[in-house]
Order: sequence, then C-alpha cells, then structure tokens
Amino acid sequence: MKKSIATQRERLPELQLVRAFAIIGVLSVHSTSYAVSAMKESQYFFLYNFMNIFMKYGTPTFIFLSSLVLFYNYYSQPMTRQRIGGFYKKRLLYIIIPYTLFSIFYFGLLHFLYYPDRSLADTVESFFTKLVTGKAYTHLYFVFISIQFYVLFPLAWWLFKKVPQLTKWAIPIGLAIQWAFVFLNKYYWQVPNKGSWALTYIAYFMLGAFVGIYYPKLKAWLVVSRSNATPVRTVSWILLWLSWAACGLGHVYIYYTNRLYGTAYNSTLYELMWNAHTYLGAIVLLQLASIVYRTFKGGLTPALERLGAVSFGIYLIHPFFLLVYRKFPLSTGNSVLTHAWYAGGFLAALFCSWLVVELTVRYLPASWLVFGNVPKTEKSRRRQEQQGVPLSR
Repeated sequence: MKKSIATQRERLPELQLVRAFAIIGVLSVHSTSYAVSAMKESQYFFLYNFMNIFMKYGTPTFIFLSSLVLFYNYYSQPMTRQRIGGFYKKRLLYIIIPYTLFSIFYFGLLHFLYYPDRSLADTVESFFTKLVTGKAYTHLYFVFISIQFYVLFPLAWWLFKKVPQLTKWAIPIGLAIQWAFVFLNKYYWQVPNKGSWALTYIAYFMLGAFVGIYYPKLKAWLVVSRSNATPVRTVSWILLWLSWAACGLGHVYIYYTNRLYGTAYNSTLYELMWNAHTYLGAIVLLQLASIVYRTFKGGLTPALERLGAVSFGIYLIHPFFLLVYRKFPLSTGNSVLTHAWYAGGFLAALFCSWLVVELTVRYLPASWLVFGNVPKTEKSRRRQEQQGVPLSR
C-alpha cells in the first residue's frame, strides 16, 4: 500500500500563520485605497500611506507559499499520470470553480449597479473576456495568476526532476526571468495589466520552489530559535530583517513623496523597491510565523491558524463587504470619526468575510464550490492531511 504524501512529509502548521499574515496584508491595502486619496491633508496621511504600501506583501506571499507547499509535497514523488491528474482535479474543484462563481457574482453585481442598459450580446462578450483574463473584479487577477502557475507547475516539476542541478539555481533563474520581463515590457511590449500575468511574479514562484524542495536542509535557518542560533545564522537573520525593513520603508517613502509632493521617480525604481520589499518579506514572514507559532501556542496561534485556513474564502468575498461599506460614507468634519470609519472598513472586510466563510463551510453542503477546500474545524483539517490532502489550495 502506497503511503500518502502527507505521511511522508513533516507537517508545517506555521504555514497557516503565513497565510493569515498575507490576508491581513491584502485587507490592509484594499481598505486604505480610498484613504490615501482622500486623506492627503491629514497629519496622519503617513500612516495611511504606510498601511497601503508596506502591507503589499500579501499577493506575492500567497504565490510564494503556494509554490513552497506544492514543491514540498510533490517534488520527492514520482511523476505519474494519476498524480498529475489528481493535481489538476483538485485545482479544478477547489480553485477554478470558486473563481468562476465569484466572477459571475461580481460581474453581475457591477452590471446591476453600473451597466443595467447594456445589451445582452455586449454583456455576454464582456463577461467571457473578463473571465478568461481575471478582470471580472479588481482582486480576481490573483486567482487568474494562480491558475497560470498551476498550469506551469507540472512543467517546472518535470524539469527539476529531469535536471536536478537546476533546483539549486531556482532563485537566480526566477529573478532573471521576472526582471527580463520587466525590462522587455517597459521598453518593447507594453503589455496592458502586466500585474495579471505570471511572469510578474515568477521570482516568488521559484523562491517557493527552492524553499519547498530544500526545506529539510533550510529548516534550521528558517526557524529562528535559540536552539538553531549560531553566530553566522544570527548575523544572517539580523541582516535579512534589517534589509527587509529598509526596503519596505524605502518603498513606503517613494510613494509618500510621490503622492504628497508629486515627486517623480523612474518606474523601474517602483518595481525594484516592491520586489525587494516583498521578496525578502516572504522569508521574513515565514520566520515570523515560526516564532509566533511557538510563542503564542495557546492564545493567538489558533486564531491565526483558522484565519489562514479560511484566507482563500475571505480573499474572494471581502471586496463585496468593502463595496457595501463604502456605500455609506460618513459626512462629518470630526477627524476621529473619519479615522474610525476607515478603520471600520478593514474590520468589516475581515470579520464579515470571516463569518460568512465559517457559516458557509459549517452549514452549506458542498461549500467547496464557493470557497474551495476549507476544513470545518482544526480536527477535520488534520484528518484531511492524514488522508493525503495537500496543504495547498
């Protein structure tokens, strides 16, 4: 009898915490998008700008994490037609079907609100165009990117198995491809909506592949603890975190001066600061998750684990609650209430979405059609892993 993937690999529960950090980042960016335009005269504009830019690690971290888990679970396994078929079946059921349903939902909502007089022919054409390009709503580009990487994954898996030496070069290969795309697009192609294409994030995918393949060897460095500390590792940890903080604050600064004073920067600088900030941040968040998991095991950790488990569902539904919330703006000159209203957008997006996902998963049969593969409880999640259900969506 063949052993399942899950029984052959160490469970990595801290990855759910990384998902939680990532969804908090996404919600922070989306909930402050209006504020950075409306609050330029406020003395707290720097804080809104900070939350809007520093927290942009969400999407890159999700891509990094998805790749890490895929290669961690699959790379050591033999490539068979059955295994590849099972991989695509799970993605169809738990990613593409929810993506399609939410594309219909958001497209219909926008049609009702803004295009009620559009002809049926134009409506159908517009919908299918948006469906196959990830544009039915602003946030669905991420799922569209993920689908592209799911198409790419078996090819990368086969190539790394065929030429194992390439795995050691995954990081420079990913950075080279991504930056080749950046420059070719800037000077020659000018691809519209380049953020909707996998090449924009290929470095994160390859970083995840490297960490996933070599995790057993990297674990002592990735898990920051006294037992793992050596002089060399400690210095490397400090340098990593300082570099991440510097790149993140530099990223925040160029947007702050551009938004407030109109300072112009070369577009490549924006690309570089975003890439450095979020690329280093993916590893920092992985290390932070291991620290939080050990330190707050009986308190904060279970809540963050659950938030990570439902993060895909929250990602899909949260723009709806932001849209509804923003239909009722405050008309007040009281700055305290104004700040509270913007903070309320984040809280509404988080907790309303979380509640809807939890209720759907708990009480709606075939809830996976809507929110993907979300276990009802921590116990059911562990049972899924024991049965060989991968940690990745």
